[in-house]
Amino acid sequence: MTRATLDKQPHEVASMFDDVAERYDLTNDVLSLGQTRLWRREVAKAVDARPAQKVLDLAAGTATSSLPFTRTGAYVVPCDFSLGMLQVGKRRHSWLPFTAGDATRLPFRDDVFDAVTISFGLRNVQDTDAALRELYRVTAPGGRVVICEFSHPTWAPFRTVYTEYLMRALPPVARGVSSNPDAYVYLAESIRAWPDQSALAGRLAGAGWSRVAWRNLTGGIVALHRGFKPE
Repeated sequence: MTRATLDKQPHEVASMFDDVAERYDLTNDVLSLGQTRLWRREVAKAVDARPAQKVLDLAAGTATSSLPFTRTGAYVVPCDFSLGMLQVGKRRHSWLPFTAGDATRLPFRDDVFDAVTISFGLRNVQDTDAALRELYRVTAPGGRVVICEFSHPTWAPFRTVYTEYLMRALPPVARGVSSNPDAYVYLAESIRAWPDQSALAGRLAGAGWSRVAWRNLTGGIVALHRGFKPE
């Protein structure tokens, strides 16, 4: 897969992530110039996990994104549909309850989690709205969702520079550090095709989430969206 559309075939996307699993975290750090660590910290603050709370970390990959939640004393379930990612994660963090699952058909009961979150994975789901509804279904009344996803830079000159980086610089850099550089061509194009901040907020509200808000990180390269399930 080298061309990105919003009509994604789940088995192709899963296979792509299987291929890059071993060096995925390193590659992300290099390509983002270290910004992924900042973004993970901001996600952890927004989720605000507490001791004994249940947190679903969807599209968790190798569970690098899950670790900040475990440090709060929360019970965290890393869930992903890439078995390659889960296998690498289980080897590194054997004590975490890794779970294989499709975002559009989550293997959990209704009203289970105090918080649900997904970072840089929602745009890779075949049916975004179905995933938002599933996250809503498994969240307990009063619970919250936090979505961290690439978005649209708010300053036009910076947006132009950023787009040039995505399409021209990112693939050559990926060839140097990734086991499957073609995957990063797809990822770059999927970022360009993704809805902007207000459009994603509207889709969250359409799935039932209330008090939806967002804030930009790194000039809008990334946006943090949050919503709540009414009690």
